[in-house]
Amino acid sequence: MVEIRNNPCSEHNSTDEELVRLFLESRDNRHFRKLYERYAVKVYQKCLTLTRDAARAEDITQDVFVKLIGKMSTFKTGAKFSTWLFTITYNHCMDLARGSKRKVVLVHQECTELEECGEVNLPGLFGEEINLAMLKEALDQLDLEDRAMVYLRYLDDRSIRDIARIFHTTESAAKMRLLRSRRKLKKWYQKLAGRGDFF
Repeated sequence: MVEIRNNPCSEHNSTDEELVRLFLESRDNRHFRKLYERYAVKVYQKCLTLTRDAARAEDITQDVFVKLIGKMSTFKTGAKFSTWLFTITYNHCMDLARGSKRKVVLVHQECTELEECGEVNLPGLFGEEINLAMLKEALDQLDLEDRAMVYLRYLDDRSIRDIARIFHTTESAAKMRLLRSRRKLKKWYQKLAGRGDFF
């Protein structure tokens, strides 16, 4: 598991964006270490969700932060650091998946994680009570990008703007892709439920 060690810099209350600026101005590793402390576990969890391989997720987490050092100067003023970091993490995982020809599974390991997402509008998506085990199985049937779309919007509560940025597309194109992904998910869910009323 990713280890987090406290340091003298960890008490200050600088925002993520301020820490990026301080690191770029001073090249003081304490500022980067603070960002690592805040996000290492979150990045690891994202990688674990994508790979379903704990050892591989830990290796990828370290790779992401090594890559981050080289990319810090490209961070744009006014952007949100957490969204930017997630984009780097997601793209790195996708690059590894394409390179190794291995299928990355973008689903939660436990159905309880679906239950804990209070803001998720999945009941509205299906118009009925959700069988979480069946939903997970339906997610497994989707291809990688469709799973990513559903995960980002409904399980990770990302905005359409964030999704468009991650997929390097326009907001209108992201909305259309999300709509298609939702339809595919609903079709698989209904198929698994033994219904024929696909739309």
